[in-house]
Amino acid sequence: MTDRRATPAAALTAIGAACVVLGGLVAAVSGPLHLALGSWTAAYLVLVAGVAQYAMGRARARRPRTGRRMPWAWAQVGAWNAGNALVIGGSLAGIPWLVDVGSVLLLAALVIAFRATWLASVPRWVEAAYRVFLVLLAISTVVGVAIAHLRA
Repeated sequence: MTDRRATPAAALTAIGAACVVLGGLVAAVSGPLHLALGSWTAAYLVLVAGVAQYAMGRARARRPRTGRRMPWAWAQVGAWNAGNALVIGGSLAGIPWLVDVGSVLLLAALVIAFRATWLASVPRWVEAAYRVFLVLLAISTVVGVAIAHLRA
């Protein structure tokens, strides 16, 4: 019998894929509806909420199975998605402190992801590239906070 419980890796991957689709839908309607931040929202949904989350899910799925529980794995899923919701909501509403709170959650999720980068059956350079990817996401989060405050 197969264990059919949801895993954090599957959740990150599925939600990431859904965000890519949602970002495409936002892109499709942002022009005709003349949405001021439509292209930014679409790009954010696709790249940050979608592709980055999908990559974190795939990396988490590559972790060796140790039999140990990973208590922070679900925290990563929650922090990443709540953080993205707050960043998008704060940006669209012009409320920089919401972007700040969301960014703190995103950074927490990235720390959890970075600590979980002991990947199985991948070359060292793949693991190193993934860690660089996470660091670049953290840097872009800080830059995004600065932009949100300048724009508000």
